[in-house]
Amino acid sequence: MSVAHSLGFPRIGLKRELKTALEKYWRGELSRVDLDACARALRAAHWQLQADAGVQLLPVGDFSYYDHVLDTSFLFGVIPERFVSGVGDHQDTTDLDLYFRAARGRAPTGADAPACEMTKWFDSNYHYIVPEFSKGQTFTLNSERLISQIQEAQALGHKVKPVLLGPVSYLYLGKARDGSNKLELLPKLLLQYQKLIQQLEALKLEWLQLDEPILVLDLDQAWQDAFRYAYKNLQDYKLQLLLATYFGSVKDNLALIKELAVDGLHVDAVRGAADLDAIIEAWPKERVLSLGVVDGRNIWRTDLRAALLPLTKAQQKFNGRVWVASSSSLLHTPVDLDAETRLDPELRSWLAFAKQKTREIAVLSKALNEGVLAVDAELTASDRSVASRRSSTRIHKPAVKARLSAITKADSQRKSAYAKRAVVQHGTLNLPLFPTTTIGSFPQTADIRGLRAGFKKGAITEPEYVSGIKAQIADHVKRQEALDIDVLVHGEAERNDMVEYFGEQLEGFAFTENGWVQSYGSRCVKPPIIYGDVSRPKPITVGWTTYAQSLTNKPLKGMLTGPITILCWSFTRNDLSRKEQAEQIALALRDEVQDLEKAGTRIIQIDEPAIREGLPLKKAEQPAYLDWAVTAFRLCTAGVSDGTQIHTHMCYSEFNEIIDSIAALDADVITIETSRSNMELLEAFEKFSYPNEIGPGVYDIHSPIVPGVAQIEALIEKAAQYIPRERLWINPDCGLKTRQWPETEAALANLVQAAKNLRAKYGRAAAA
Repeated sequence: MSVAHSLGFPRIGLKRELKTALEKYWRGELSRVDLDACARALRAAHWQLQADAGVQLLPVGDFSYYDHVLDTSFLFGVIPERFVSGVGDHQDTTDLDLYFRAARGRAPTGADAPACEMTKWFDSNYHYIVPEFSKGQTFTLNSERLISQIQEAQALGHKVKPVLLGPVSYLYLGKARDGSNKLELLPKLLLQYQKLIQQLEALKLEWLQLDEPILVLDLDQAWQDAFRYAYKNLQDYKLQLLLATYFGSVKDNLALIKELAVDGLHVDAVRGAADLDAIIEAWPKERVLSLGVVDGRNIWRTDLRAALLPLTKAQQKFNGRVWVASSSSLLHTPVDLDAETRLDPELRSWLAFAKQKTREIAVLSKALNEGVLAVDAELTASDRSVASRRSSTRIHKPAVKARLSAITKADSQRKSAYAKRAVVQHGTLNLPLFPTTTIGSFPQTADIRGLRAGFKKGAITEPEYVSGIKAQIADHVKRQEALDIDVLVHGEAERNDMVEYFGEQLEGFAFTENGWVQSYGSRCVKPPIIYGDVSRPKPITVGWTTYAQSLTNKPLKGMLTGPITILCWSFTRNDLSRKEQAEQIALALRDEVQDLEKAGTRIIQIDEPAIREGLPLKKAEQPAYLDWAVTAFRLCTAGVSDGTQIHTHMCYSEFNEIIDSIAALDADVITIETSRSNMELLEAFEKFSYPNEIGPGVYDIHSPIVPGVAQIEALIEKAAQYIPRERLWINPDCGLKTRQWPETEAALANLVQAAKNLRAKYGRAAAA
């Protein structure tokens, strides 16, 4: 029989219950007992929700207090020594505060320490905690948490399948800080996987899901051999192994996968749809083939009749050994569409969130087992949704398409090269050596959130709201002037989220009330939905920016989110190419940039933290993406004069391999995250001889730890080994909206003092 199974479910809860509990625990307002009780309640509710939808094999191990990769590190005792000092045995992974210190640098107990590096999970907006390895790395199995969660689910009467990051992908995603070969650690790591499998067998389980997402990448011979070695050593057990891949096609690695001693294979049948026929033909018919035909990365309702086509074809060969699932874990989708009572009914009929997607999985599995007549009502409803969306007049706008067709190459070219622009900008701005600035946002206080909520609910009038936000902006400007920061920002008090805010001002976007998705730890975002052609009906930021500038004689940056980041951090259309969607957004932002310049703004920052994230996983597909992504950014910026300084910001991604494309953005100043990676990224800028100005982040805003003056000076001195001092800026590594004012002001005061100390050391000449 076909099996409906789940690769993973959102952890945070419909109302972000986990976020609330975590942040209370970190503040000392919630006990460990109560935090664990919240986690148990969420797991139980999510298992029951999936079971009620008809999912037959439920995941365990997909829940996490912060990140599943960090969970894997603690499962196998991979805990950097700096977190262990003064807390006893570093193998005690039941110490939750040890876990949180590794994730964020601080916990309710224990000494502060620099948090582990954090980066993007493949091409998603989810961030994982990077494992840290060394040549003498030891591994110790600490399976208590996983075992207890399995027993929880079994006690509730569920049939479960543990979900675990596979050994090869785990090593691949980590870093050996001492330069040693990570693959030399594989034999020792496998011993702990073997011990874990033996423990799982004792629990009377039938299947273990091992996630090996790197199998959708281009793998060299060493990593291919690692897979062969690993799964040869995991084959002599009764527990059946489901090898799970996602985010792309495994066709290029299918011959390798066939060699591995696994009992089943899960493939992404959404992103890898073009290669499904080849996979169905090649995969051995005596093994399970799981097809992820329900999109785990987007919120569009599945065309059930279309999804049945590859399933039915596979069923003819595999005779009941075809499983049905989402393409990837549903971690990347909101929890429940039923909570969206204010969405336009027509648009709502086109959507499915995690709860609805589990039902789609069960319906498709039932169709395989009982025939299409058994699910006729569901297929008919799906057909109506598909037809409604296809024929809707709200999606396509001729004026937007006409503007796109009129674009020429000149529209993405600045008037002069950087060297000439820099002379004009430096003469106008007259900034000192090591100019200081922030990335854009300041703490989102209860007062700010109250203003937005009150206006949204109608509790305060628009004039009252505008007056309140202006008061917050004035406070932000006053604080920055008191700190003596060189280039100010208005603080973004009016913005709920850097993408959602812009989407709310653009046509072609829709929004949810409870469509929260985890980005990292307790950080959740509510991605907009791009459902139609995009345009800008009126200015978005000009009024707030010009008001802020009127309060100070110092230069103040206009702050925008770039087209690629808006694209990547939204739920995008699946009926239009990403390229065309990016170009539509870029043209809307181009109008905003030009209006800011006309209003007197001379520094405009266009954030693109997602540009690396959007890179296709296959190398052959990357050049085309980089070409149109760079062009989209430049469409935003190229219409301004030489004297307008364009900044961009990027964070928490490995940019080294696309450094030439970053240079091609032709931004006058780029600010990047380097604090957690200890300036590691700057090596790429040196080797490439990056020509423009750079602000390497010296303050890790994702940790509550306040960096000292000496620490900041040391980071800038290290940066100066790669980038000439006259082209260095000093700034945090990201926006400050998640921080509190006391720590923010303390950190920024140290940042400014470090800049002044360095100017005294090297001279106060303006950057040349």
